Amino acid sequence: MTARPSTFDEISEAGTAVLHLRRVVRTYGSGDLQVHALAGIDLTVQAGELVAIMGPSGSGKSSLLTIAGGLDSPTSGDVLVNGESLTSKTAKQLAALRRRSIGYVFQQLNLIPSLTAAENIMLPRELDGVASRQARREARAALAEVDLEDLANRFPDEMSGGQQQRVAIVRALIGARKLILADEPTGALDSHTGEDVLRLLRGRCDAGAAGVLVTHDARHAGWADRVVFLRDGAVIDQTEPAPTPDSLLRSAGR
Repeated sequence: MTARPSTFDEISEAGTAVLHLRRVVRTYGSGDLQVHALAGIDLTVQAGELVAIMGPSGSGKSSLLTIAGGLDSPTSGDVLVNGESLTSKTAKQLAALRRRSIGYVFQQLNLIPSLTAAENIMLPRELDGVASRQARREARAALAEVDLEDLANRFPDEMSGGQQQRVAIVRALIGARKLILADEPTGALDSHTGEDVLRLLRGRCDAGAAGVLVTHDARHAGWADRVVFLRDGAVIDQTEPAPTPDSLLRSAGR
């Protein structure tokens, strides 16, 4: 794979704020059972920038990602993507924004079992009005980027976990997605394939997208331009530019 994927569209001008979280609070439950997942998060991610989010289990990493992608709403605060407030949008408007502008790599993959690898990748493009023939060409070319072109007609249950993960990543990157959100995207992959996926994500950001990578692995965070550390739903530190893996591990252990 190339460092800058040629099958994906150019995105936006570097230096432009794509994601902006303003004093975002997210609480679940009430009374004695209330949990503060996020406690007033401020975060800005620029076009062309890859930001890694690290922190212990329960620190709010996944909550931050789901709110940034419009899959959940903050209890208070605001989320802006390309200058548009997500909190003011209807469910239909949010779905359209996610389909066109936000690529999300889920831990659970969320591939549609009744669709082939190519069809899973084609779906968001077709929903966005791209002709089926063109969407299929784009899907096959994108699969070639992750060495899966031969599996284009296989269904998810006919692929290994690692192959499914790569299909899910390609689906998140296809088209002119300006914001890429990845929740432990290399969890089901061996180290070699995991690095290939990170290289693809890095190349997508180099092409102009803004990326947010949730990871527990300091070596993976080393691909980022900046690393943000969460604890108890709050930002406790950030490094800029990304340091060595050893220093990341020391910071994450605070």
